[in-house]
Amino acid sequence: MSITRLGKTLAMGAVLAAAFLVVSASAESKARIVRLSEVQGTVQIDRATGEGFDKAFINLPVIEGSRLKTGKDGRAEVEFEDGSALRLAPGSEVDFTRLALGDDGQKLSAVQLVSGTVYANLHSKKSGEKGGDQFQLSFARESVTVAGAAHFRVELDGASKATLAVFKGKVSATSPSGEFEVAEKHSATIDVPKDDLANGDPAKRDTFVIAKNYEVEPSDAWDRQQTDYHDRYASAGGSGVSSPYGYGMSDLNYYGSFMNVAGYGNVWQPYFIDAAWSPFQDGGWAFYPGGGYMWVSGYPWGWMPYNYGNWAFIPGFGWVWQPGYYNPWYGIPQVVNPPVRTKVPTPPVRGQKTVMVGRGLAANPAAGAPRRLTINPGSAGFGVPRGSVRHLDRVAKTMDRTSRPVVVATAPPVSSTATSTGFGTSSTSTSTSTRGGSSTGMAPVGAPHRSAAPPPSRPH
Repeated sequence: MSITRLGKTLAMGAVLAAAFLVVSASAESKARIVRLSEVQGTVQIDRATGEGFDKAFINLPVIEGSRLKTGKDGRAEVEFEDGSALRLAPGSEVDFTRLALGDDGQKLSAVQLVSGTVYANLHSKKSGEKGGDQFQLSFARESVTVAGAAHFRVELDGASKATLAVFKGKVSATSPSGEFEVAEKHSATIDVPKDDLANGDPAKRDTFVIAKNYEVEPSDAWDRQQTDYHDRYASAGGSGVSSPYGYGMSDLNYYGSFMNVAGYGNVWQPYFIDAAWSPFQDGGWAFYPGGGYMWVSGYPWGWMPYNYGNWAFIPGFGWVWQPGYYNPWYGIPQVVNPPVRTKVPTPPVRGQKTVMVGRGLAANPAAGAPRRLTINPGSAGFGVPRGSVRHLDRVAKTMDRTSRPVVVATAPPVSSTATSTGFGTSSTSTSTSTRGGSSTGMAPVGAPHRSAAPPPSRPH
């Protein structure tokens, strides 16, 4: 498939997806697939298979009915179609009670916070896009709805107390006591009586107190680093993406580059590949009810290239990804012009257990990237935590010249010692949170790279 503009093809994919969505309500929930975009330390997922929680990996699909929880050293991020994100601090659990689409294609998301702390960074609609998307976060007996862009945190302290802090935008909250709004740089402390309204004294209603500040929490710095990574790289690289299905773009721009190739159009290629590399050599098969086994890439950038468009092999360039149509619930992505000996993995014929291929699926260590990291030819970025290496494109050029492993220094992980953000209440906490968090986090990122003009050939 030849394409000339990435944005145009992705927009066409959105149209095709929308046509697919005007179906029964049962099919609507299947059409929504969001991405487990970051896994650090101990994280578990229940994929609604009936077998309970299992180990979580980067790029696992999250569907309606999925549950996600982090251990004492665990953190996780779920990325929605427009790049919005929900992040779990250590010792947290959420249920994705609704991931559906309405009759007009609007995205309907409902998440239940079972325990711990979550951060939500929700994007606003771009000019010309339809409105109507709904996001609801429920906790205890309260629920939070967001109409526009907002960045906020909800911390659930047992079953009797919750704290809502709004960093940007505003959110509306509903409780048995009524509705209230929390503005930017404000917080609300909500106390829930032990006897609920159904069984106790009707006078014992939930109470809430609005404050013009908020206290800093140990995972705030990690949340800000994740937000900064997406903000820097989502629109970098000159890809020209303009689509409601843009999740994973920040990883594409960090771990690879776009280029124009005659006869193939605007294509993307990961850094650190060699002549022997194949896009299907590392990953695994994960089972999902209603969809069967789905291929999951082990590479940190491995979401969009395996759910949209197709992979093509170009002599003199190697494997490239051609952006294009949406592949809803396909077991594997489409392949164009593969070499004769290419082995495209086939799904297991029975069972529901996760099956690994090559180096399998990946999760980042709880302690962050090591201070020095060796990147090998043919690794395609496998095992490189996002944002941990400054100017990854320059490192890739060095490897292209030498065809040898490159040892790089990584930036130190963020400290969990809370500091004032300039508008919250400054507080100092220990390196471990009351929920068992550790001093981990994404290292600071450098300036986003810009894709250079494609060379006449690559060393493949």
